Amino acid sequence: MPDEQELAGWLRLDRTADVGPATARKLLAAFGLPHNIFSSSLAALGEVVPARVAQALRAPLSSDTQALIDRTLAWTALPGNHALTLADTAYPRALLEIADPPLILYAKGDIRLLSAPSVAVVGSRNATAQGLANADAFSAALCAAGWTVVSGMALGIDTAAHRGCLRTLGNQTTTNGSTVAVIGTGADIVYPARNRALAHEIVKAGCIVSEYPLGTPPIASNFPRRNRIISGLSRGVLVIEAAAQSGSLITARMAAEQGREVFAIPGSIHSPLAKGCHQLIRQGAKLVESAQDILEELQSGDLAGARAVSPARPLFRTASVASGASVGEIHGFAETSDPVLLAMGFEPVSQDALAVRCAIDSAALSAQLLTLELQGHVELLPGGAYQRLR
Repeated sequence: MPDEQELAGWLRLDRTADVGPATARKLLAAFGLPHNIFSSSLAALGEVVPARVAQALRAPLSSDTQALIDRTLAWTALPGNHALTLADTAYPRALLEIADPPLILYAKGDIRLLSAPSVAVVGSRNATAQGLANADAFSAALCAAGWTVVSGMALGIDTAAHRGCLRTLGNQTTTNGSTVAVIGTGADIVYPARNRALAHEIVKAGCIVSEYPLGTPPIASNFPRRNRIISGLSRGVLVIEAAAQSGSLITARMAAEQGREVFAIPGSIHSPLAKGCHQLIRQGAKLVESAQDILEELQSGDLAGARAVSPARPLFRTASVASGASVGEIHGFAETSDPVLLAMGFEPVSQDALAVRCAIDSAALSAQLLTLELQGHVELLPGGAYQRLR
């Protein structure tokens, strides 16, 4: 664990204006730990980052950042509370493999579980009774087999998954599995409020983790972004009940990009909540009927993710356009005041190019693009470009 002065440096770096995750990693690679960054000259910083970023790094510590540092140090002094930085040995190695690992993880509970063999279980917030029963049963079986189940503590499938694990932990003492909740608020906030009792149970038997600073309220764009941590911590992702436009599909896409396995439970062809799962199965996810199907796949050692995405059928395909028709004619673009959609136009555009057009930080743009993708306004194309859909 970092000492107070070291943690203060990480918090200051994380909160510096115009310093997103990619810029922070560039600075860390060049200078080492944060205190080296802040003690470097403006000229030295200017050789690594743009002048405005260098100036922000040399600016005096703001009162807001100092207040956050004080609050975080007081929070981590309490039993069971942790702030893990990229430099900590306890930081989960699985997250170091993903494209944009958080600089800091705020955790409550047993942080060893962040490095335990894990399976993510995700799905609809408006799940059916059968979907909830499946989430409970699959999670209980995985936990009993020694696997930690990772989910997002949302209503519906997430809640049932966590409860299935907790029930198993209460019924036996030999299991090595548990549950981890990755949340989209500060680690000192319980959301949704009706899961307050569940949160307390998870802290006692498992772990709650967030990349967001203490006090961060529920912000819509934060929840799709945290999904990369749910999949990143896990060796596979099970999707239970997901509509055609669902945040669970974003988690599945991230899992595939991270080289994780993707599993899906099929449902009735008449159920809207089966559409997303069927889409994943058509695109290469493994159809599962029991937890044993998942255990056999993960315990086989074949974790390269080859079956998670079929090369002939990419997990998220591009929009098809009829010959002679424009993308706008196919999708019927609606008028919008959203600055990102306006900047995109109607042709595929890279995130870097879009960041220049919008003149906003890359991390903020990533969050907005995830929200727009979840809402069905944009699609991520093979190669990393984005396409406006409507």
